[in-house]
Amino acid sequence: MRRMTYRQAVTEAIAAEMRRDDSVVFFGEDVAKPGGVFKVTPGIYEEFGPVRVRDTPISEQAIIGTALGAAITGLRPIAELMFADFIPVAMDQIVNQVAKYRFMSGGQFTVPLTIRASQGGGGGFGTQHSQCAESWLMNFPGLKLAVPATPADMYGLLRAAIRDDDPVIVLEHKSLYNLVGDVDLEAAPGELGKAEIVRPGQDLTLVATQQMLHRALEAAESLAEDGISPEVIDLRTLVPLDGETILRSVQGTSRLLIVEEAPRLGGWGANVAALVADEGLFHLDAPIKRVNMENALIAYSPALEDEIIPNARKIEEAVRQLLSET
Repeated sequence: MRRMTYRQAVTEAIAAEMRRDDSVVFFGEDVAKPGGVFKVTPGIYEEFGPVRVRDTPISEQAIIGTALGAAITGLRPIAELMFADFIPVAMDQIVNQVAKYRFMSGGQFTVPLTIRASQGGGGGFGTQHSQCAESWLMNFPGLKLAVPATPADMYGLLRAAIRDDDPVIVLEHKSLYNLVGDVDLEAAPGELGKAEIVRPGQDLTLVATQQMLHRALEAAESLAEDGISPEVIDLRTLVPLDGETILRSVQGTSRLLIVEEAPRLGGWGANVAALVADEGLFHLDAPIKRVNMENALIAYSPALEDEIIPNARKIEEAVRQLLSET
């Protein structure tokens, strides 16, 4: 067991898989000698050299197009897109080529491609560099989507993604890069599609991911002082979604609160709400609630950014309101 940051867990996962499998290659903007714009991958270039680790032009289309070609011709590429906000630049390659290639080839080709991208607010990067991209990607069959919230999950889920024979997008929250936690470097890769109950409770189910998970846990600590016990679930992956864990929790708590760092309209939380409404409605004692950003753009101003992104206070207020409803 080693103590490390979320950032270091990325490095360790990539290095472990590159040592294990010579077909794993890694490329993206400034990932080689510079070690990544957020210094997430220092030392990778020095250990594995310029054939397996390469800097690319500032072109998301070129990065993903090259990665697809590498994946279907025998390599196992890890492609980094510096900011998830610019996934739409490569959306055709991702949703019409990468996601569909195995199906359209009748299974003749696999696409063992991992796409990494940093996302999320809280760092003062402004509206074009602070968005969360999950909901943009969930509507396209053929893609798996991981959203690790801790160093241990980052290490485990990124390794699982690299070993998967289908394309996996791993979204890394930039505000978590300095988060410290214990990581078992000898553990097996994580399991895509498996949520985790990180805080057991009985009064309501609280579902979150990434930065919102940690704010939900902060709210839960405060609520515990008044004898309120939320059960907090970290989804860990959104595709596949572990609906079984959510439904089992709701069956025990009878209430559901979903916390999402994205606008309410079209968010992944609506999918979770629909799942519970469809399959767990008669377990509910109150309406499903969601805590989201307002339908507005993220500002550079730290005060405005802090106001729009859900925080522990807003989550705590939503919990109290939900518990007051019948």
